[in-house]
Amino acid sequence: MDTAPLFQPFELKNLSLPNRIVMAPMTRRFSPNGVPTERVAEYYRRRAAGGVGLIITEGTTIGRPAASNDAAIPNFHDAVSLEHWERVVSAVHDAGGKIAPQLWHQGLARGPGTGPHPEVGSEGPSAGSGSGHAMTETDIVDTIEAFAASAGAARRIGFDAVELHGAHGYLIDQFLWAGSNMRTDGYGGDPIARTRFAIEIVRAVRKAIGPDFPLIFRFSQWKLQDYGARVAETPAALEQMLAPLSDAGVDVFHASTRRFWSPEFEGSDLNLAGWSRKLTGKPTISVGSVGLAGDDFIEQLKGRSTGSPVGTLDELVKRMGANEFDLIAIGRALISDPDWPLKIQQGRFDKLAAFDRDQLATLA
Repeated sequence: MDTAPLFQPFELKNLSLPNRIVMAPMTRRFSPNGVPTERVAEYYRRRAAGGVGLIITEGTTIGRPAASNDAAIPNFHDAVSLEHWERVVSAVHDAGGKIAPQLWHQGLARGPGTGPHPEVGSEGPSAGSGSGHAMTETDIVDTIEAFAASAGAARRIGFDAVELHGAHGYLIDQFLWAGSNMRTDGYGGDPIARTRFAIEIVRAVRKAIGPDFPLIFRFSQWKLQDYGARVAETPAALEQMLAPLSDAGVDVFHASTRRFWSPEFEGSDLNLAGWSRKLTGKPTISVGSVGLAGDDFIEQLKGRSTGSPVGTLDELVKRMGANEFDLIAIGRALISDPDWPLKIQQGRFDKLAAFDRDQLATLA
């Protein structure tokens, strides 16, 4: 199989990548008191050495007390944590890789009484259960400033890009989704009005990082609490959401789907990243079950084949060769096999932890 489309260089502003492979952000909880350790640095260094073009870190929380539900999730705002993140950057760069932090606020997905500040209630666009409350305009302004401050720090300490977590039912996504945004002020209402919070974050971040530093925006239809959720039912509705974000300063849309080969709308084989590229003209990152032996995570770790070969590399190479999307994020396959990119490039499919021998025929 010719995997050349995965290994073409990619250039965007001041970011230069040797290939199209991105490490997807995956929460780890290995940062005591929010500080990434040497173990974290080695984890990312190992994937950079294994051939990943761009690493997007696990979600890192901004400087809001209610942003995190676990003290072992790294933060991206206090001086000690930023000092240790600078060491992570150095380790990745020394291995020849590039890295971007993912900036995160969990919103009402954060359970009451959790995280480094359990005394603080969770916050979101509208009131939630337990200790959750609707954010005031003062809360919103402070949150926007916190995202911008973390993004500015990312550039200052040597990261290569920055990603905003606007997916999966967390805070930014909660404002975008009608199912969680019941506001009647300027931050709620119709689909266009619901983009205001995200737009203001993007503008503030763009101001903090400057014009030449790549800004990635991750979004999704599905939510942790509802896999069938949809923010946009049609391409036109998707354009309503993405176009103003693009105009505000997003450089790359990271379209999170559970399976990259799934069509997003009836009448087209394009996935969510494909539609995002078509509608905005901006580069996109696709993601979803790439390199897995099956759709199930436990089966992936066991190296067993449980699903159809439609999710294998043949389909990925075909879509990338057709320029449906620009970059592909690999998540779970890189947990069990940090050398996944190098093995793919060298044709060592029989050495992939993510495949068993029953699937090798699909790679010929």
